[in-house]
Amino acid sequence: MARDDWNPRMLPDLSGKRYLVTGSNAGLGYFASLQLAAAGAHVVMTGRSPQRLATARASVARALGHDAGTVETLLLDTSNLGSVRAAAATARGRKPLHGLLLNAGVVHPPRHRETTYDGHEVVFATNVLGHYALAGELLIALAAGRGRMVWVGSVSTSIWKYDPTDIELEENYSPWRAYVQSKVATTALGLEADDRLRAASVPVASLVAHPGYSTSGRTRGIAGINEPSRMTRFTDNLQVAVTQSKERGAWALVRALVDPGAEGGEFYGPTGVLRGEPRRATPAAVTRDPEVAARLWSYCEQTTRAPWPYLKASRTRAKG
Repeated sequence: MARDDWNPRMLPDLSGKRYLVTGSNAGLGYFASLQLAAAGAHVVMTGRSPQRLATARASVARALGHDAGTVETLLLDTSNLGSVRAAAATARGRKPLHGLLLNAGVVHPPRHRETTYDGHEVVFATNVLGHYALAGELLIALAAGRGRMVWVGSVSTSIWKYDPTDIELEENYSPWRAYVQSKVATTALGLEADDRLRAASVPVASLVAHPGYSTSGRTRGIAGINEPSRMTRFTDNLQVAVTQSKERGAWALVRALVDPGAEGGEFYGPTGVLRGEPRRATPAAVTRDPEVAARLWSYCEQTTRAPWPYLKASRTRAKG
């Protein structure tokens, strides 16, 4: 069990470690990448826009100087399964991988149901299907590094107990339901993944973390990364008692990824649920339901046509 004295401002030395973070050009992904690189890690920052990725990488370089771990960028759109496979093929060629942070996602869903190029509901495709496929594609590289994968959940799953039976919301779509169901799915899949990996003797741990209520208006301004309007600043600061910056929101994600005391199957979030330093927490009951997890896993496996290579991964030996 993880300790209670974790200090998010003083991470362990991550020199020689390699991490891939999805959705790195802004928000939680940017700050997680910054924190990992500051501790000496090599970080693969991924995103859909080459321009925004270049801006984010340059921002990290300016913030950390030459003493930080190296940073590279990789184009990856989790809403597009072809993009996921192409990016994974590139990342696999540079193994081992010590950690995978499955962070990218649609936080503000469209008002009306939209579908991706692959024909899937855009929120579920981006937040869930792409990450399920990516984790499977990178499983052998993670096994080579005896690494971890961390899925990003949300406190919303404890407030709204949606059971995703209509997984891609072909009926009764709403933006909020789309978001919450996607986070039920990511949490359930993250916990289920650890059970399956253990059963197959794969040397990879799967954990879940949530950032609490982290907002751009409580986050320091960074050109091209975080530029909230004056109204957003004003509104978010009215909620100062229950919100925190995205920099602090990334703390729980990073702890789950690098804390030597953290174990597979654990769930992390802010001490005060919505804000605070990262601590081990308890995921919502619906995300721990074996029937829900099995249903979601089967759906993702069939829909992405990407079964995880458990046997090959279990035979992989650490190379670093």
